[in-house]
Amino acid sequence: MAKPLLQIALDNLNEKDAYASITQVAEAIDIIEVGTILICAEGKSIVQKLKTTYPNKIILADAKIADAGKILTPMMLDSGADWTTLICCAELATIAGALEVAAERSKDIQIELTGYWDFDQAVAWRGLGVDQVVYHRSRDAQAAGVDWGPADLDKIGRLCELGFKVTVTGGITVDDLKIFAKYPIYIFIAGRSIRDAPNPLAAAEAFQIELARLWK
Repeated sequence: MAKPLLQIALDNLNEKDAYASITQVAEAIDIIEVGTILICAEGKSIVQKLKTTYPNKIILADAKIADAGKILTPMMLDSGADWTTLICCAELATIAGALEVAAERSKDIQIELTGYWDFDQAVAWRGLGVDQVVYHRSRDAQAAGVDWGPADLDKIGRLCELGFKVTVTGGITVDDLKIFAKYPIYIFIAGRSIRDAPNPLAAAEAFQIELARLWK
């Protein structure tokens, strides 16, 4: 299986802190996520600034678009994002519109699986041409002590079987990676486990080493 990509989530509260985070670790990161919190704090301009600073990195704008797909998607993609996210509750028409916009720009979207969704929806997304989904253990679930379990792995496996490129996120640590080693995970997202580490670059490099070890 191909080695998964490593994405850092910049859920910082302002541009200064975001740059303080990414400048320490950029060399060890494949994808830079402009987190929902950061977009809300700084607007779409932060997407453009990060793409200008890191033109050779994939930039993901985690906009979690729920409606107005043909309006909000180009806002993100034309600001420099290579990919942007739609929330799983979005109507199929919204997703179809976002896909159309992304295809016109040779870019892509992801469906963020936060909150309720089911496999009937997943099949419909594949039918539209969606390639990427993000399996998400929410920040609130983490805070409540909800750990990764068999139900998560079953869903991730089924999503892979449907042909999705699956991203996994939600408080991921290096020690968690082995839980997913039998699945063809496309991307792992790490936020606080890298940003808040005593040595963020060493933390990112530890992720990359373990990814290379587990996905040979």
